[in-house]
Amino acid sequence: MPEGDPVRAEVYVDVLCPWCFIAKRRLETALAALPGTGRAAVVWRSFELSPGQGRVPGPTAAEEMIRWWGERASARIDLIRRLGAAEGLVLDLHTARPVNTFDAHRLLHLAAARDRADPMLERLLGAYHTDGADIADLHVLERLGAKAGLDGGDVAAVLRGDAYADAVRADERRAFERGVTGVPALVIGTRPPVSPLRPPAELARLLELGMTGRPG
Repeated sequence: MPEGDPVRAEVYVDVLCPWCFIAKRRLETALAALPGTGRAAVVWRSFELSPGQGRVPGPTAAEEMIRWWGERASARIDLIRRLGAAEGLVLDLHTARPVNTFDAHRLLHLAAARDRADPMLERLLGAYHTDGADIADLHVLERLGAKAGLDGGDVAAVLRGDAYADAVRADERRAFERGVTGVPALVIGTRPPVSPLRPPAELARLLELGMTGRPG
């Protein structure tokens, strides 16, 4: 695999999406296959799947999927569980309850400013999909921020104000401009968005092409 310049890999995610957790694991595997001198610079971008979602937990994700998919929901829920398990993840849609993720995205931007975006996203995804935590609850977010290595005072100040709100909105505008219509979505350099749910070997190939400037 030839070496090249680092390439920016922008990954659009939302905490509510179990596929984003699966994609994160596959991307990590792909990144590990790249040469040490030509690794991609991963930037996690905000994309709210349900910006109108309330802040109070309601039905579980599984119950919502049954409402959307009807009799096909059970197979889809099981598929997500199995694909997550293959990546070492426990994805429990029967305990995860969708809520508004805007504050979680603001917290992720604070973490990015402190070079802690990856561990912050890991904490958010694990708390929601595995532990069934209420990731709209500011106290939960403060606890997760501390576990991700952020200063507690910084986290409290952000969550109790409106810091990074503009950054979240900017990410969402950027998504529209780049042709991103859902998550997870991967944008490598200036290329069109692709799904990061591809096999890790294919993701590594795409990242390598981005580093060398060759067409896909």
